[in-house]
Amino acid sequence: MILVLFIVFVVCLILRFPIAFSLGLSCLVYIVLNGIPIVVIPMKLYSGIDVFVLLSIPGFIMAGNLMNYGGLTEKIVNFCNHLMGHITGGLSLVNIGASMLFAGISGTAVSDTASMGSIMIPAMKKEGYDADFSCAVTAASSTMGPIIPPSIPMIIAATLSGLSVGRLFLAGALPGLLLGGGLMATAYFISKKKKYPKHPKSSLKQVLHSFKDTFWSLLMTFIILFGIIGGVFTPTEASIIAVIYALLIGAFVYKKLNFKKVQIIVLDSMKTSASLMLLVGFANLFGWILITEQVPQLISSEILGISTNKYMVLLMINILLIFVGTFMETIAALLILFPILLKLAISVDIDPIHFAVIAVLNLIIGLTTPPVGVCLFISSSIGKVSIAKVSKAGFPFLIVSFIVLAVVTLFPEISLVLPAWILD
Repeated sequence: MILVLFIVFVVCLILRFPIAFSLGLSCLVYIVLNGIPIVVIPMKLYSGIDVFVLLSIPGFIMAGNLMNYGGLTEKIVNFCNHLMGHITGGLSLVNIGASMLFAGISGTAVSDTASMGSIMIPAMKKEGYDADFSCAVTAASSTMGPIIPPSIPMIIAATLSGLSVGRLFLAGALPGLLLGGGLMATAYFISKKKKYPKHPKSSLKQVLHSFKDTFWSLLMTFIILFGIIGGVFTPTEASIIAVIYALLIGAFVYKKLNFKKVQIIVLDSMKTSASLMLLVGFANLFGWILITEQVPQLISSEILGISTNKYMVLLMINILLIFVGTFMETIAALLILFPILLKLAISVDIDPIHFAVIAVLNLIIGLTTPPVGVCLFISSSIGKVSIAKVSKAGFPFLIVSFIVLAVVTLFPEISLVLPAWILD
């Protein structure tokens, strides 16, 4: 019967059903065919979302939307332009740098692609950058959102494993910076080769003025991150503080928020949060079925039957997660696979914090991996370029992402040094 579950799920994905409905429909077919009481569906849906830390997700989603509408994102882009705009291909570097800063609030790759793409892609095309390159840079840079803290996938991983949210946030910081640096270097070399334009160098006075103008936007990340790590407030409290902060700065400092815009933001955030929570609930039901059918034990035994060497196990897990990430959204894949693979990783002496970073990094790389990377679709639709051209232009960035993944996988210290240094 487990085969029926996967067949229905895959067929729904091929037919482009929303991922939550694909999970729900496949579970419903399995339950009906096995004669399981239907009452198990609402029970498992509720138990999946009845986790306190998940309350932080709607807050961070709304904070990201308030940033976009309140002008905070534009200030970040402007500041990065003053810092790096004078370098050849400066706007591509600005795109990546702004994504690194914006990632600290949005926490998701999809929202980063949509928000930054709507600003940066038209600007890059206007200045003479190829449209496919502009889209590829935007899609690649957005993958830093789920790895640089605060990160919604990291919150999900903590919920599934009982690991510390603060430790996971810190563990993702250096890999995120490493990824950002690699993408910047790639963008620079491509820009040099294609002779993309650059802006006149900003004076120190202009940089300082831009920093002053952007200060309130940057401060938000530090308040959230160090408040959680320092134990001042929980992730859920941090998300509410982020919402209040973004609302006050957008309304009274940058003066771009009004009551009408806030209504739109609240409605949009409610829709996104509701769809995400529905996904979490159905993923919990799907996971319960997998456990009932002993799929985790089967996967573990198959992988360990090939090799018990932890590096070989990590290689096989990486291949599996990248493959899954190409057609499944990060959080959905994390909800289904992370608990299964975490037990396998621990059995071969892999640190759970390190493994969580590897898992998230794998899945976000999948968002820019052809043929169906979600971020590729979003950026290509904004830039009005075919997915094939964006995929081709993004290939160098994909190679760099794989190199960063390999380095992070082989050297756990990159993920573990900050949690150990700050929290131990």
